Amino acid sequence: MVYILLLVSLAIILFSAEVFTNGIEWLGKKLNLSEGCVGSLLAAVGTALPETMIPVIAILFGTGAEASHIGIGAILGAPFMLSTIAMGLAGFAAICFKCQGKKRTHMMINEGIMRRDLSFFLIVYAVALAAAFLPGGFIRIIVALGLVGAYVYYAMETLKAGECQADADLHPLIIAKKNPNPSLSLVLLQIGLALGGIVYGAHLFVDGITHLAVVLGIPAFVLSLIIAPIATELPEKFNSIIWIRQGKDTLALGNITGAMVFQSSIVPALGIALTPWKLSFLALTSGVLALTAAGIVYYLLRSQGKIKPTTLVTVGSLYLVFIAAVIYTGGGTH
Repeated sequence: MVYILLLVSLAIILFSAEVFTNGIEWLGKKLNLSEGCVGSLLAAVGTALPETMIPVIAILFGTGAEASHIGIGAILGAPFMLSTIAMGLAGFAAICFKCQGKKRTHMMINEGIMRRDLSFFLIVYAVALAAAFLPGGFIRIIVALGLVGAYVYYAMETLKAGECQADADLHPLIIAKKNPNPSLSLVLLQIGLALGGIVYGAHLFVDGITHLAVVLGIPAFVLSLIIAPIATELPEKFNSIIWIRQGKDTLALGNITGAMVFQSSIVPALGIALTPWKLSFLALTSGVLALTAAGIVYYLLRSQGKIKPTTLVTVGSLYLVFIAAVIYTGGGTH
């Protein structure tokens, strides 16, 4: 029953997120915000809701230390997964798919976009991890607000640069598929229903992780760090493989690095402000590995002006280092 609960909760979350994103894109159009980058930014936030709501629900409505561990695990899991597995998959896809009939010796990217995203990630995520060593109270609140402000600044810079690549094809509103121009009230209704579904699914997921941790004897932190981001975010990132097959490498990697910035600023700010934010050895290990993976890509981009697919595959293998650390420590959270 625990496994069924997890599967059902993830199905609810993923379906609701798809409905929410569709509604958000329509809201952007209704408010004349879809041009430029705003629609893409709204959609990016919408697709990040599943992995964002899981720690929020765990932190706000969970009880005991397990709820805090689940929240922190889900917070740290997303940037770790994106900077390792998602990057590795993108590199592997680039090796497999030819572009214009030729094998890729390097990713065909906009260097400026990649450098900006990766530099933002390295700075804000390092700050988020360092906050664990700061005294609690007012200082951590300042750090949390600073991380939120950093993402706002990033979003404004992205808007000014005009470099977002939004999908021009807007799918029909899910609750009114035959209506080519649904009303604003219908759009808001769909967003509200979808948000309710995400919150409900997150509740079930947190309960499922808590029970599964007891059944398997594995810390809830480890399960939430591994299961939550892979189940909620990795399916969406398979879009990057499709874009790489089409030769749209900037869009593919930008989809990953843009999510990394959001997941390393807004979401950790919640954890810093609402939890003790005491990071265990495994938590710090996942964070350091995420920074290492992004740092390798950023350094080679700065020094060589390009990113090789083999580099992405290499940083993807850092995920295995974390699994080894979990096995070595027995999954301990201290």
